[in-house]
Parts: sequence; C-alpha cells; structure tokens
Amino acid sequence: MEKPILKSGSNLEKVLSKGHFALTVEIGPPMDCNAVIVLEKAKLLKGLADAFNITDNQTGVVRLSSIASSVLIMQEGLEPVMQMTTRDRNRLAIQADILGASALGIKNCLCIAGDHQSFGAAGRLKGHPGAKNVYDIDSIQLVAALKGLRDDGVQQGGDPIEKSPPLFIGAAWTPLGDPIEIRPLRLKKKVDAGTDFIQTQGVYDVELFKEQMQIIVDMGLHEKTAILAGIIVPKNLGMLKYMNSSVAGVTVPEPLMKRMENARLAAGEDKKKAKENQTKAAIEITVELIQQVREIPGVRGVHIQAIEWEHQVPEILKKAGLLPRPVIKQGG
Repeated sequence: MEKPILKSGSNLEKVLSKGHFALTVEIGPPMDCNAVIVLEKAKLLKGLADAFNITDNQTGVVRLSSIASSVLIMQEGLEPVMQMTTRDRNRLAIQADILGASALGIKNCLCIAGDHQSFGAAGRLKGHPGAKNVYDIDSIQLVAALKGLRDDGVQQGGDPIEKSPPLFIGAAWTPLGDPIEIRPLRLKKKVDAGTDFIQTQGVYDVELFKEQMQIIVDMGLHEKTAILAGIIVPKNLGMLKYMNSSVAGVTVPEPLMKRMENARLAAGEDKKKAKENQTKAAIEITVELIQQVREIPGVRGVHIQAIEWEHQVPEILKKAGLLPRPVIKQGG
C-alpha cells in the first residue's frame, strides 16, 4: 500500500490520513504580552490533542498574536493550528504573515473572516468598535491564496516564489447559520478553493447538524475535506442562553437549556452548589455531544472550545474516550 502524499507533514494531517478520528483543542491568547499564560495552557493540554488552535484577535479584541502564540506552544511540543483572519490584514500582509509563519515551522493554518470589530464591545470589554476592518479578500479567497502559494509556487498577485510553504489548509463552516439552505453551497466553495480540513461552528443541535451532514455526504464533500465538528463547552445556563441568542449559527435546543437550568435549581439558594451542579452538567453535556457527533457519517473529528476553561478539558476528553491520542511515528 502506497503512503499518502502529505501536503504539509503536520501531525494533524498525518492523523487524518491514517483514518484516525481527529481532535483539536482551542487555546486563546491573552489580551497582553504575558507569554506565561500561553505556556501554562500549553503545559496543561500537552498530549491531549492532535493539534491546538491558536485564535487570531478572538472576539474582535486585541490579543497576543496568533503567530507568536503558535511559536510559544511549539516550544512546549504542541502543534499549532494558527488562525488567520481577513478582518485585520490586506492580501500583502496576510501572505507575508503566512510565509513568515511557515519559515518558523507552523504547518497548519485556519482561514477565517474573523469576528466583526464591534463584537468585542458587545459584552464587558470596550474593544475597538471604531476600528476599520479590512476584508481585502474573504476567507474563500484566502484559502485559494494559500493553495496557490503551496501548490503552484505563486503569490496571489501572480509573482512566483522559489520555496513554497508546506501548509495544511483549514477553514471554518457554520452549518446551522441563517439561511441554512445555502450552508452546504458555502462549504462547497471552500472545498473547491482547496480546503484540506474544516472546523465547524459549535454544535448543540445534533439532529439539525446531522441533517446538514447528510446533504454534505450526498454531495461527496466529506471525501474531499476532513470535517471536524465544533464543540463549545457550556459553562452554565447563562452561557447557553447567550450562545443561543447572540452567536451566529449556534442553536441550543430547549431541552439542553432546561437540563442546565434544572442543575442550577437543584442547588436551591446555595450558589456554590449551583456552580458545581452546572459544571457537572456541562461536562456531561459536552461528552454526550462528542459521542453523538462522532456517530454522524462524514464527521472525521471534533474541535473542542473550552473558552478560558481549559482545566476541564482533560476530564472531558477522558470521559469521551478520546484519550490516548494516536502517536504517528516520524516519517509515518
């Protein structure tokens, strides 16, 4: 049997090429230059996933750069999936950053548009709602630009390059976004542009997601790209309500919110117990979501987002049966 030809040689690519159920976990950089925060998260999560997403000015606020944070976790032996948004850079700056990241050894890149700059000011943060966004190219064009750099040895503008970056190219997909009917076509455009793997928006409504995945399978897209279902760990009832009302493309079924509410109410007036009950329910719900999406045809992995709750990830992964992770030998 011939070995598959790898595009980047990244661990994530190897895990998927070997037919394993892939696992990625998100690491959010801090809103300052404290490298220790990134390193502590890296140490906590080391060995628990095949690769680790490093967000790029997540929620539209300034954070330690995704390139620098990627290099930091590499120092701890973790493989990054560096996110790159089109919100903050024109096509020159993006390609320069990609080439720089590749020169530093980063092999996975997730191409996204990025949260609108007004999103950061929607909560307790001030953010930069008056900042000028760029969107010189969209996320689909960014995928195509990276594919051109890698496969054709040419910049997006047409200038040739001598050394092509070995990249495993990813993109995001919001399967339950409104209008839901166009979502499969949106994914097809990203696949046609050259996407190697997909990480979806958080899935809570498994039945609706299953229906969308059936369409994807019927279109044959699951054979052209590796789809990782997004799982956002729900800390409490308030978070579930916020996700359902304010996060585009996220639908939380009423029984799920009722389950979390019952966990809180069972504690009566004891706030500490209420928090403990909701934490227990959050872990149980997350494990169940992982197990449910794993059974859906076409899903080849999961992407876990435990926003500033990384310390719960080891228990979640263990209970979900995702540990230990496959070890791919050098050159494998």
